[in-house]
Amino acid sequence: MSELAELSYALDTFYFLICGVLVMWMAAGFSMLEAGLVRAKNTAEILTKNIALFAIACTMYLLVGYAIMYSSDAGGLLPNLGVLIGGENGVEAVTAGGDDAPYYSMRADFFFQVVFVATAMSIVSGAVAERMKLWAFLAFAVVMTGIIYPVSGYWTWGGGWLSELGFSDYAGSGIVHMAGAAAALAGVLILGPRKGKYGKDGSIHAIPGANLPLATVGTFILWMGWFGFNGGSELKLSDVASANNVAQVLVNTNAAAAGGVIAALVLAKLWFRKADLTMALNGALAGLVAITAGPLTPSALGATLIGAVGGMIVVAAIVTLDKLRIDDPVGAISVHGVVGIWGLLAVPLSDGDASFGAQIIGAIAIFAWVFAASLAVWLIIKAIMGVRVSEEEEYEGVDLAECGMEAYPEFSVARVYGGGGRPQTGGFAAGAPLGQPHAE
Repeated sequence: MSELAELSYALDTFYFLICGVLVMWMAAGFSMLEAGLVRAKNTAEILTKNIALFAIACTMYLLVGYAIMYSSDAGGLLPNLGVLIGGENGVEAVTAGGDDAPYYSMRADFFFQVVFVATAMSIVSGAVAERMKLWAFLAFAVVMTGIIYPVSGYWTWGGGWLSELGFSDYAGSGIVHMAGAAAALAGVLILGPRKGKYGKDGSIHAIPGANLPLATVGTFILWMGWFGFNGGSELKLSDVASANNVAQVLVNTNAAAAGGVIAALVLAKLWFRKADLTMALNGALAGLVAITAGPLTPSALGATLIGAVGGMIVVAAIVTLDKLRIDDPVGAISVHGVVGIWGLLAVPLSDGDASFGAQIIGAIAIFAWVFAASLAVWLIIKAIMGVRVSEEEEYEGVDLAECGMEAYPEFSVARVYGGGGRPQTGGFAAGAPLGQPHAE
């Protein structure tokens, strides 16, 4: 290998790793966003889910997921089974984008891919919040990150049949985000809504989150991490064309998020007569999801419009799912699923090499596989250990039921400890602010 090739190898490997670190930082963003949008009595449990799912995703993808996704024949339907990464010497490299591309370390490729699978699983966490058993969720995370996600990942990024068909998803609007939303939807349908969310007369009762500043910080962290998510998906940086592509991708990613915020905020004002902060936050994420499938080919203005459409779609989707009594506390299914579909369909608008037919087939195939497989796994887990906490535990908060602690103990009503030291609740919700009775 020449000195120039070695320099290119080092630069592309380093770039890949740094982008992976940015995507890993998105785990903190999801944690903060979800913690801000759930009630105080459920905060510690959702934070536990987020750090645990990241660890499970890293381990399962190391053991089997990466091998399933990337060790199979081109154009296939069923992936080969395998374990670990391969190429243990570290000198072995993968080629990015064809024979004319520079090389980068296979370890860097694994690291970048493993934080993607963790992102897909994080989407599930918020949708099933406040009423799912912690260990049921973690059991599902094992299967989702080890098998379900890698199979559809093989069909696309792994060179399988959707890749051969011409399906295009630059950084994962469908492969990552829609897949996570499909798994979340299956779980939500098995779980049912939170107690008190929907009235028998068809009324919808809002259940506000406990900490909107935290949710806003989480959104900004995700916005920042998305630069690694999309920028790293260029796969290299060491030549002029690639460097320009990365710059275009980052500009478009930022523009789409901005367009999503503006469109969601304006629509919320027109629809609800209020500037709804939660809709603005989801609008930012919707813009990011929408541009992820094709952040390279649009102009900056085009990316802004793609993000703006995503921002409007997410507001309508959140309202529609509520009317269908599909309870998603953080709007994850709308943001990542509904808008993820829009992101896939938007690719041919600016990329002449992409076709609507391939995009539609890809969206249907990924959604159908992930939803059906997830539904089966959720049902198996429900039969074995149950998926939903008891009504009493939901009332008291899953922090106490699942973790034995509260995120905000100083705001809790003073407890009288009974036999065995078990805290006894009075007429107020565990974790609710003093003086405010339970919302249900």
